[in-house]
Amino acid sequence: MRITKFGHACVRIEHEGTTIVLDPGVFTDVAALDGADAVLITHEHPDHYLPAHLQASDAPVFTIDAVAAKIRVDAPDVAERLAVVAPGEEFQVGSIPVRAVGELHAVIHPELPRFHNSGYLMMAGAEKVFHPGDALTGPGEEVDVLFLPVSAPWARAHELVDFAREVKAPRNVAIHDRVYSDAGAGIFDTQINLFLPKEGLDYKRLKDGEDL
Repeated sequence: MRITKFGHACVRIEHEGTTIVLDPGVFTDVAALDGADAVLITHEHPDHYLPAHLQASDAPVFTIDAVAAKIRVDAPDVAERLAVVAPGEEFQVGSIPVRAVGELHAVIHPELPRFHNSGYLMMAGAEKVFHPGDALTGPGEEVDVLFLPVSAPWARAHELVDFAREVKAPRNVAIHDRVYSDAGAGIFDTQINLFLPKEGLDYKRLKDGEDL
C-alpha cells in the first residue's frame, strides 16, 4: 500500500493496481487525481469538494446524497459517474473494499444546521485505513492508519488528541492542516506527541506529495 498526502484533507491510496483519492478540495492540486480509479467525497465543504477537480477526471465518484445533489447542480456532466452511499454501506473499488462510516459533520456551532458527512474505512490488503472527513466518529473497529484532522474551526486541540487516542491506530497521519499557521501546526504537533507515543501510537505530518 502507498499513501500520499496532498493539500489539506486530500489523500491518495494505491494498492494492487487500484488508486483511490479522497477529498480533493480547494487546497489540493488537481494532479492528485491523475490515474484515480475512484474519488471519494466525505461532505460538501469546498476544502473537501471542488466540482472542477471532479470534471478534470473521468473517475467514478462515491459520496453521500447531500454531496451528490450539489454535484448534479454544480457539475451535471459528472452525475453519470456518481454512486451514492449510505451510512454503513459497503462497496468495492478495484482491490479495495470500502465501508461508509457515520452520518453527520462535527458541530460547528450549536445554532448552525448540521451538515452530513461520511467517513470511509478502506481495507488495503491486511491494513485498514480510515478517513473520517470532518467528524470525530470512529469506525467502531481497530484500524492500522488514521487520517487525523489536526486543525479545524469545529474542534479544539484536546478533542483531536482524544479522538486519536480513542481510535488507537498505530499510525496517525495529519490531515485538515491548512487552518493553522506553521507556528500553530508546530504547537499542535508538540501537544499530540506528549500523549500518543506513551500509548505506542505514531504521529506523522506529511508534506504535500510525500508518501507514507
